[in-house]
Amino acid sequence: MRCFVPYLRGFGPTRFIDADTVRSGEQAALGADLISFMDALDISNPILAGYDWGGRAACVVSALWPERVRGLVSCGTGYNIQSIRHAAFPAAPEAEKLLWYQYYLHSARGYEGLKKYRDEFCHLLWRSWSPTWDFSKEEFSLTAKSFDNPDFVDVVTHSYRHRFGLVTGDPGYSLIESKLAELPEIIVPAVVIEGEEDGVTPPQLDFHIERFAALRKLVKAPGVGHNYPQEAPVVFSDAVISLAID
Repeated sequence: MRCFVPYLRGFGPTRFIDADTVRSGEQAALGADLISFMDALDISNPILAGYDWGGRAACVVSALWPERVRGLVSCGTGYNIQSIRHAAFPAAPEAEKLLWYQYYLHSARGYEGLKKYRDEFCHLLWRSWSPTWDFSKEEFSLTAKSFDNPDFVDVVTHSYRHRFGLVTGDPGYSLIESKLAELPEIIVPAVVIEGEEDGVTPPQLDFHIERFAALRKLVKAPGVGHNYPQEAPVVFSDAVISLAID
């Protein structure tokens, strides 16, 4: 099996060609980037696997282009497509507390805070989201290099503002966003992995079952937080392999 691990927009060496392009972090943009990546490399019928933003891109492509996807491994939230029209409806206080960083980034103060303290901010989130993962300074620094991107702060803050309906998206992705607003069912074979120690997206089994038409397996990962590929690489890779030999 061959594995491609692309950078998301705003991370690592990625760059926008046009200075006037909206630095959008909306879900439609992430999905469009992934399908364009597949087209550019002539990748057909892959298994898509990811968590958080990467998992969202994988879910978007699996939902809207199922004929292009052999299988999906989605971690944490599982069904990782956002319902923006429901973003104003409050969750229980315990759930809202976990999203403090998103609300912080809605403000100009949060924008400047991420710009000034991007490594410290992300390190705090790593510790909060994966409370049982004893990652080293070296492990974090390998990822932190990808935050040193001129578009990182704009893309990240746009993502957290757009998902709450506070800013408009890139008009070029409006058709994709309109399709995602319907919360399309994911019909490709899928495996969902839930980390029992995930500090930002605790297990939500019922929602997984409702939105997946071909859920092959729900994997409970004890002692695992939010960063599934690094915290539980064998569990993650086994899920991919299970879809490859299905």
